[in-house]
Amino acid sequence: MRIMKIKNVTIAMASLLAVTVSCSDDFLDVGATGSLAEAQMTTLSGIDGTLIGAYAALNGVFGNRFEGPNHWVTGSITGGEANKGTDPGDYSTINPIQRYETDPTSGDLNNLWRGRFEGIARSNRVLALIAMSEDISAADAARLAGEARLLRGHFYFDLKKHFNSVPWVDESVAAAEISSIANSADVWSKIEADFQFAYDNLPAVQGQAGRVNKWAAAAYMGKAKLYQKDYAGAKQWFDNVIANGVTPSGDKYALLDNYASIYNAEFDNNAEAVFDVESANNTGSVNNANYFDDLNYPYNTGSDGPGNCCGFFQPSFELANSFRTKDGLPLLDKSYNSADNEVAHDFLIESSDPFTPDAKPLDPRIDHSIGRRSIPYLDWIAHPGKNWIRKQDYAGPYSPKKYIYYKSQEGSLTDASSWTRGYALMNYTIIRFADVLLMAAEAEIEAGSLDKALEYVNQVRARAANSDYWVKNPDGSNAANYQIELYGSFASKADATKAVQMERKLELSGEGHRFFDLVRWGIAADELNAYLQYESKYLVTKFGGASFTSGKNEYYPIPQTQIDIQGSDVLSQNPGY
Repeated sequence: MRIMKIKNVTIAMASLLAVTVSCSDDFLDVGATGSLAEAQMTTLSGIDGTLIGAYAALNGVFGNRFEGPNHWVTGSITGGEANKGTDPGDYSTINPIQRYETDPTSGDLNNLWRGRFEGIARSNRVLALIAMSEDISAADAARLAGEARLLRGHFYFDLKKHFNSVPWVDESVAAAEISSIANSADVWSKIEADFQFAYDNLPAVQGQAGRVNKWAAAAYMGKAKLYQKDYAGAKQWFDNVIANGVTPSGDKYALLDNYASIYNAEFDNNAEAVFDVESANNTGSVNNANYFDDLNYPYNTGSDGPGNCCGFFQPSFELANSFRTKDGLPLLDKSYNSADNEVAHDFLIESSDPFTPDAKPLDPRIDHSIGRRSIPYLDWIAHPGKNWIRKQDYAGPYSPKKYIYYKSQEGSLTDASSWTRGYALMNYTIIRFADVLLMAAEAEIEAGSLDKALEYVNQVRARAANSDYWVKNPDGSNAANYQIELYGSFASKADATKAVQMERKLELSGEGHRFFDLVRWGIAADELNAYLQYESKYLVTKFGGASFTSGKNEYYPIPQTQIDIQGSDVLSQNPGY
């Protein structure tokens, strides 16, 4: 695994100051302890060190799990792919969020806001130092500014999709003016300007795998266009990325043969990674690993499974059912939740009691995405069911399975120096090539060709259909009745749209996209209220009476702490809160 150690760099580095006493007062002009002079900060190494601090903010700054790039709560749990898991009292501040009952006083959402604006501040500092520098070449200035602006665009994109109305602060704003900036700016145009600058000024190939390149900027620009429903503009950018895009190492973008490799640290910085967050080891801090995922393991306290804790982020019944197939295709009529199509599960069945696994056709991605009883759990053991679930009647029968380390990697690609073994040293991919293909398919449906959309969807499905990489039992047989086929055609625009939306659900489950997809498609209320109604059949104490409110819950509340700091006459609250 190539490691770019970007998370253990402290911008304000300590320095030793030699003070020479003389007859003048010069000896009184001593810099603050632990600070660097501006002349040092405006060198190439000083600016690059500051930029590395901005990269570090991708992983979070304040140690709150909501800051993580995977949005397991705000994107996946609220998107109906999973529930909090564990038990009611554990991390109870998530409880109202998963019921769409959060309010502006949520400390977790405030930390998300703070973390993203800290990333913006660090990016802005890089740009300010570049403007002051007289020591760096024009080429270096353009490259470093391109990286900083792509990072700033990412942080703002994150804020926009979570909170909608956010204040824009760039490197030209004086610190004293920040508190007076309202959250009424046209942030989309400014995000696009950052991505355009990054595309124009970044190289295709970087010297270190962890640095963003021009093709990450192009993919992000296409995504920004898509979120604004500029399908023709999105299509243009995605066409370019698909035809010409390469990784920072120079490898042409491609789907990995094995779907499971995406979530395996041994394959970090692969050809499918368009924009990812680097993890590092041997840095002296578990925060350099996937600390934001440290709770998201099966609940086990022995050596037979990963993590040694905690039972969070349990996939939903509804998600598992979504992998049901008929003639190898998804059930686009949503009949997967019917009694005939539900996936057989061991809800409220003791691990010591008999259980008959599901025998009906399933998309093979289910067992790369969801830990379920009797199915091999990576290279550990077959999932034992209830023994790996903290409180099954509260959280359901399933365990997370993506971004989980393998038994063979323990101690080498994990960091067990803290309270849990659940610190995996694997990169988290913010944008991957399958995501690009499916976003491009959306753009093709609206502004291009249904045949081209079909081609992109089938590329993704063809990878999943490669039986060489299906989950196997120890004897080499398939772990379940896997059946998946390619689409023959899309009969209409409506059919194509349903197919693409379902493919994103199946391909990207648990990766933090679902809630934001539902919102931008305008179907969040219908989908999520149906999810709540179905899930409460089993988890009535968790979801009974919960509902998604249209016109309110599409965005999270502006943190009250921030409104209190700036004033309600400056920061406006989102509707409904």
